[in-house]
Amino acid sequence: MSRQDWRLIIQPDGRPGAENMALDHSLLRAAREGVSFLRLYRWNPPCLSFGRNEPALTRYDTKAIERLGLSTVRRPTGGRAVWHEAEVTYAVAGPSDLFGSLREAYIRIHEVLAAALRALGMEPELAARTSGRALGPGSGACFAAPVGGEVVVRGRKLVGSAQVREGGAFLQHGSILLDDGQNVVAEVTRGTGAAPQATSISAVLGRSVAFEEVADAVASEARRVWDGAWQRSELEPRPGEVELFEDPEWTWRR
Repeated sequence: MSRQDWRLIIQPDGRPGAENMALDHSLLRAAREGVSFLRLYRWNPPCLSFGRNEPALTRYDTKAIERLGLSTVRRPTGGRAVWHEAEVTYAVAGPSDLFGSLREAYIRIHEVLAAALRALGMEPELAARTSGRALGPGSGACFAAPVGGEVVVRGRKLVGSAQVREGGAFLQHGSILLDDGQNVVAEVTRGTGAAPQATSISAVLGRSVAFEEVADAVASEARRVWDGAWQRSELEPRPGEVELFEDPEWTWRR
């Protein structure tokens, strides 16, 4: 990988779902100019996110979501539903050729996350390509089962990720679970969905782990492995981005 200009954005103060997705989408657009980004952030209030092509209208019970008072948003990336609460959310964006193909980028980013988790005292692995079956966007929660290349501990999924490529750039983002609350997705799923097969950092280490501890480990490993000129940065959504992700016609478009 050639030397790259990197921007590191760490945002411990949580933001609403629409704002978080607008920021990540803004990273994707900015990456078209050749700069790469690592963003680590939180959600406030907690939020249920749907994959870009997920049939949320038919898969999830909108009345139950309303009754529970859940915030919702649709991501610009693919994948399936995730409940965002006690987690470190990461986003990596850059030129499409930064890490190679979609599959190669998926693996290389997860290798950095796994190494960061090892530094915290865990023993994560990347799931074998034959592990689990490839679940489609209508198959329920992201954490229902691990698939090849995802970060697992003792066979249970710890990191859920999704990626999109457009305009010569890519965005991959995902959830590193501090605590496991993915049962929320099952509570609002119509019919009988697959039970979550998730674990969390606190469950594995047997102690509470703060956002800052994990974010620092991920940032440190990324700077070590991804060669380039790194600098701390901030970013605000591009005009119109937040409104796009706040729009119910986008969130419930299918």
